[in-house]
Amino acid sequence: MDASFDVVATIFGAMFAPRADLAAAELLRVTRPGGTIAMANWTKEGFIGQMFRTIAKFIAPSGMPSPVLWGDEDTVRERLGGGLSALRLTRVIYQFDYPFGPAEVVEFFRTNYGPMTRAFASLGTNDVALRDDLVELWVSHSTAGEPNRTQVDAEYLEVIGTRA
Repeated sequence: MDASFDVVATIFGAMFAPRADLAAAELLRVTRPGGTIAMANWTKEGFIGQMFRTIAKFIAPSGMPSPVLWGDEDTVRERLGGGLSALRLTRVIYQFDYPFGPAEVVEFFRTNYGPMTRAFASLGTNDVALRDDLVELWVSHSTAGEPNRTQVDAEYLEVIGTRA
């Protein structure tokens, strides 16, 4: 229903919608005037953006806009700004902290994280190079200081908007 929600929130979700323009329009449509739109979106500069670039070296682009464009301040202003009376954009660091090493983290993501699951599935048995590159990415960014733990800082853009 139009303008029926006080708060509309998406945490690393709407950024994967294939039609960003329609996702933005829906966020604005369902939020009542004076209501809040809250988003968390990975940035292209952050760790998850780097992970997406690593994956993109192995699979063809989907044809949809990059999900990390939702982590760009100017893009968010362009997509939502006309329907908002206020907008606050804040870059935030989230720390991934796993009690196992980077190779196991990649396997965890391979099993549980949709974009990575689809990437590996599309490669079939030719997935060794992707796996190796992702393990190296996690190793090179981990600050854990021990082989059986992985800690990686990942930047996201916090979006808090007030519907006009």
